[in-house]
Amino acid sequence: MKYPKVVGYELIEQIGGGGFSSVFRAVHFENHLVAACKLIHITSETTEKERKTIEKEMKVHAALKHKNVLEFVNAAVVEPKYKHQYFPGFYMLMELAAGGDLFDKIAPDVGVGDEVAHYYFNQLLDGMDYIHKEGVCHRDLKPENLLLDAAGTLKISDFGLSAVYKLKETGKTRTLSERCGSLPYIAPELNSDTPYAAEPIDAWGIGVILFTLLAGNTPWDEPTTRSPEYRRYLSGKIFNEAPWNRLGETALSLICGLLTVNPAERMTLANVYHHPWCMRPSQLAQQGVVALAEQLTESLRAAGDLGYANPDITDAPKQDADGDTIMLSYQSQFTQSLLLFSQTQSGRRYTSALTRFYTSLGPSLMFEIIKESLTELEVKYKVAPSSSTTDTWRLRVGGYDNRKMVYKGWIELERFNYGETNGSFCVMQRDEGNPISWRTLWKALVRSPSIDPHVLRRKS
Repeated sequence: MKYPKVVGYELIEQIGGGGFSSVFRAVHFENHLVAACKLIHITSETTEKERKTIEKEMKVHAALKHKNVLEFVNAAVVEPKYKHQYFPGFYMLMELAAGGDLFDKIAPDVGVGDEVAHYYFNQLLDGMDYIHKEGVCHRDLKPENLLLDAAGTLKISDFGLSAVYKLKETGKTRTLSERCGSLPYIAPELNSDTPYAAEPIDAWGIGVILFTLLAGNTPWDEPTTRSPEYRRYLSGKIFNEAPWNRLGETALSLICGLLTVNPAERMTLANVYHHPWCMRPSQLAQQGVVALAEQLTESLRAAGDLGYANPDITDAPKQDADGDTIMLSYQSQFTQSLLLFSQTQSGRRYTSALTRFYTSLGPSLMFEIIKESLTELEVKYKVAPSSSTTDTWRLRVGGYDNRKMVYKGWIELERFNYGETNGSFCVMQRDEGNPISWRTLWKALVRSPSIDPHVLRRKS
C-alpha cells in the first residue's frame, strides 16, 4: 500500500501524529509548493457517526478564509475498498505552519513579555471574531491549536470540535449541548447538562490562552471546585499569589473579564476590542520579524534552553539536507531567527521543534541512557522500529502533565559526528498535548543526571 497524490501533492515524510491520524509533509514538485497533509485513517471499525464528524470538520474548515486561520487547501477520501492500492482515509491538505507551535517558544512558568502577548492575542482575537461572524464556534481553543507561519503570523487550527451555531443570512443563533474540549481550557458552564451559548465558550478560551501566554502555564487543571486554584480564583485569594500577582493591572482586568464565571456577564469579543490593553498600538508590529522572533524566544534564551537547541558545533556539514523545494518553503527571516534549522549529519535540516539537543555520545549508548532517564522520570516509553533508510533510533513516549492532560510524542536519535567526536542529534517531537508540558519534559530529560554531562551547549 502507498499514499495517493492529493491534487498533485506527494506525501513525503511523516512529521507528526499518532493513533488514528498522522500529519505528513506534502510536496508539489511541479509547482515547487509544500503543504501539510493530515491523514485520518478509515478502518473497519470507523463508524458512520465518526465519518460524519470528519466530513463536518472539513466542510467548516474549508469555508473559513482569514489570515489568522490555517488555510484548508483541499481534500481527498480513499475508501477501504481501494486498500489494495492506497492507505484508506481522509486526506486533508492544509497550509504548512513553518513557524511551528507558538507555545513551543515559551518557557514554562515564565511566559512571554507583555508586547509579545499583546501582538499574538490581537491576532487570535481577529481570527476568532471572523470565525464567529461566519457562524462558527471553535470550542477547542488551546495552545497546541495555535501555530505560526513562516512570517510569524498566528494561525488558528483544528476545527474537529467546532459547531455552526448561527445562520449568517439571518443572524439567528442556537444554543449548543455537546460536552467537549480539554478540561484546563473549557468554560465552567460546560460542567452542567443545560444547553449553552456558543460565543462565551470561545471568549473563555481566549482568556485562558492570554493567561497562559503571560504566565507560562494554564490557570488551573479544570474550572470546578475540585481544583484548589479555581476555588482560590473564585474567592479572590489567588490574586495575591504568583503568577497572578505579577500580571499588569490592565492585562489582569482583561483576563478577569474573559474569565467571568457567568457567561451572560462575560466579556464579548466586541468588548475585548475596546479594552485599553488591546486598543494600544503594537510596538512589535513596527519592528520586523527578526525582533519578533528574538522577543518571542527571550524567555527560552534567559532559561538557557536555546543553548541546547543550537550549541557551538564546528565542522558541521553546510549543505541543505531537505532539498531546495522544501528548504525554500520553510526558510524565512523569521524561521531562521527562531533557529528552526538544525545541523545534522547530512546537512542543515528544518526542525520545527526547539525541543532538541546534541550529545557527545553515539546513538546506541545514548539511546540506553535516555531510556534509563525516562524510567527515573516515571515517563512511559515504547521502543519503535528503527528506520533502516535514515539510521534513526526511535522511542514513543507518553504520560500526563501537572494539569492531568495527556501528552504523547517521539524521541528520535541519529548519528552526528563533529570534529573527531562520534555524537548524537536528538529531536523530541510532540504530537499530542500542551507544547509547554512537552518542553518541561524535554528540560527534565536534558538536565537528568545521566544525560546532562554528555549534552553540548552554546558557550555564553
